[in-house]
This record gives sequence, C-alpha cells and structure tokens, in this order.
Amino acid sequence: MKILILGIGNILFGDEGIGVHLANLLKVNYSFNTSHTLDIIDGGTMAQHLIPIITQYDRVLILDCVDANDAEIGAVYYFDFKEIPHNITWAGSAHEVEMLQTLQMIEMLGDLPPTKILGIKPVIIGTDPTFELSSKVLEGAKLMELQALNFLKSFGISYTKKSDKPLQEIANLSYKGF
Repeated sequence: MKILILGIGNILFGDEGIGVHLANLLKVNYSFNTSHTLDIIDGGTMAQHLIPIITQYDRVLILDCVDANDAEIGAVYYFDFKEIPHNITWAGSAHEVEMLQTLQMIEMLGDLPPTKILGIKPVIIGTDPTFELSSKVLEGAKLMELQALNFLKSFGISYTKKSDKPLQEIANLSYKGF
C-alpha cells in the first residue's frame, strides 16, 4: 500500500503554513517502520499540480488549514473528504478553495484515493510575511501531530521518536526543505 501525508500551505504567512510545517515535523522528529510505502511531502500551494502525485497513492492524509463556522482559532478538525462537516467553510486561507477544487476534480475523474483531511483554524492571514505561528495554532498542532500518528498506526505503521525539535523551530527553517 502507498500512503501519502501531504502538507499544504504557504510557509511565508505564519499559520497558513501549518500543513507544511507539521509534515516537516513528522519527517524531522520521527522514524517510521513499515512494509508500506510512506511518503511525507511538502505540497506548498501547488494544488492542481499535485494531481499526478495524489493519484499515485492508495491512502492520503492532507494536513492543512481549514475554517469552520463559529470555530475558535486553533480548533482541530479531522474528517473524510467524502464526509466534509457542514460547518467547514474552506475560507480560512489563501489556498484552500483551490485545494478543495483540486480534490473535487480528482474525485470527478474517479481517481481520488480515500482521503482524510486534518486541519486547524488559523489566525486570519496578514499581508506581512512571517514564519511565526500563533500560540493557539502551536497548541492545536500537538493534537494534529497525535492524530497524524494515529492515522499511520491504523495501517500498522509504527514509529520511534528520533528528535524533539519544537514546531516553531521547524517552521523557521521550512523554507530550506527537509
């Protein structure tokens, strides 16, 4: 089985980059033991350019920002793409609508593998570039990390912690790639 963890976001706008930063945290802080193929990829804001990548996998977990009606900043949501909760509005970041449309296009073509979304409500994006994450997103990201690890465990993938770099430290270096 081929499993993809895909971090989505613009790392230049703080909380907007949480998907990429969290994907990098998984790569930096963990070693995974599996007979499956596991890839953890920085998808940035490429959206439609990710179609040929996404369709190569049997299972996908997307790490991203999401918005939800009446949600507090830092609220975490985990759901199946085919069962998007009604309160999710997909309007919390610069790229979400494009990513939603990309997933819908793949689904219309019949090529969308089972896909889970693990998202967090960010602080509204500003106009000044920053790698700093808000305290509420840093706190909520701890739950996202655990949920991502549980997603992998559901496929019999075990892991060991190889380091304990804080998420903000990883976010500060995400532009270098991991």
